[in-house]
Parts: sequence; C-alpha cells; structure tokens
Amino acid sequence: MIAVVAVALASGWATPADGSRARVRTVPCDQAIDHPRFPYRSDGYRPVLNTFSVPPAFLRQVVHVGGTWPYWRKTGLVIRAGAPAVTVTVPRTWRSRAAIIWGNAGKPASSLRFASCAGRSSEGRAYAGGFYLRARSGCVPLVFRVGARAATVRFGVGRRC
Repeated sequence: MIAVVAVALASGWATPADGSRARVRTVPCDQAIDHPRFPYRSDGYRPVLNTFSVPPAFLRQVVHVGGTWPYWRKTGLVIRAGAPAVTVTVPRTWRSRAAIIWGNAGKPASSLRFASCAGRSSEGRAYAGGFYLRARSGCVPLVFRVGARAATVRFGVGRRC
C-alpha cells in the first residue's frame, strides 16, 4: 500500500475533493515572471481570498490555435508572496470544456498547485498562462483554494457572463 501511495504522489496524481482523478502539477516559485505589488489590481484584476489577484470577469480576445484545445486566451495570475501552497481547479463538470495552464511547462490541466513562495505579503508572484477551451467562448468557473477556504470565480472567456 505504501508503494502505491508513493507512486501516486511521485507521478503527480491526486484525488480532488469531488472524488474525480485529476493530474495536479505543482508550479514552483522560480516560474514566476514578475513580482508586482499585491494585491495586483491593474487592468481589472480582482482579489480573491486575500491570496490571488485574478483576471477580469470578461476576457475578450480568444485565439484559435487548433489541436485538442483549439481556443486559447492568454492571461496572467498573481499570488501573494508568503501564502501557503494554493490550488486552482476547473470544476469536474467543466473539464471536458476548459483547461488551465500557468507556469513554464506542461500541458493544459484541470488543476494546478502553486508552491508557497517566500516574500513580503505586499508582494505578488505573477505567472504567465491562461485558459484553453474546446468552444470559441465560455463562462468558465474556477475554484481557488487556500487551505480550507475556497471561492468559485467565473470568467467570461470570449463572451460576457
């Protein structure tokens, strides 16, 4: 049993609270592209759980890129320095329609874990990335989790919600 758990942890597989299996990739601190002031509020960014600064509710421009996830909307994410490890998850009912990616590598995912990064609480860690969609637009919900606290935030990707 211990070997099975060790293999599951080493491979990056985890079981979210909803019981579904999702690959959870940890985004390390060195993948931050900038260190803006926190909370980051430029360009319509919104604070969530006093830990995240998330993109605006409406994200207009979507690009057709082809492939399994044919539509892409680039947008950054900012996380407060000194916060504990946090997660961002696409709800199970949306996993066939939307995926996320932030940080420097990997494939579109349904869940990302961000490592805890040292720093002053007035400083953020900005990550490049964004949304992948199967359709040209969507009203995409994401669940932001910090410890036992969670908040669901909707994003109008390519359309208003």
